[in-house]
Amino acid sequence: MSTLTKPNHIGRKISRIRELRDMKQEALAQALGTNQQAVSAIENSETIDEAKLIEVAKALGVTVEAIKNFSEEGMINYFNTFNDSDNNFNHYNTCTFNPLDKLMETVQENKNLYERLLQSEKEKIEYLEKLLKVK
Repeated sequence: MSTLTKPNHIGRKISRIRELRDMKQEALAQALGTNQQAVSAIENSETIDEAKLIEVAKALGVTVEAIKNFSEEGMINYFNTFNDSDNNFNHYNTCTFNPLDKLMETVQENKNLYERLLQSEKEKIEYLEKLLKVK
C-alpha cells in the first residue's frame, strides 16, 4: 500500500523522509538511541505518540509538521519547480571558465616553483663549495 492510499500513515511518511535523506534504519536507530527493529516498528505504525514523533523529527532534521504534512505529490511538485523556465537556478550551474585551463595554470605554477627550488639548491651547493675551497 502506498502513502497515497493511506495519507495519514505517519510511519510510512517517516520511512520516506528517511529514505530521501539517504539514511538507513540503523543510522536513525542510533540517533534515537534504540535498535533497527524499533525503527522498523515505528515505520510500520500508522500512529506514533507525540513525544516519539518529536524525537524522530529531530533525528531526521525536520519539523514535526514536515512529517505530518509530508506527501509524495508535494515532493514531486517541489522538485519540478527546479525545471521551471522562470527561475534562475540553472544560471548558477554554468561554468565561466575552462577547467582544463585552470588545471594547466596549476601545472605551470608547480613547474615554476620547482624550477625556483632547484635554482636555490644549486646556489646553495655553489656557496658551500666556495666555503670548502677557502678552508
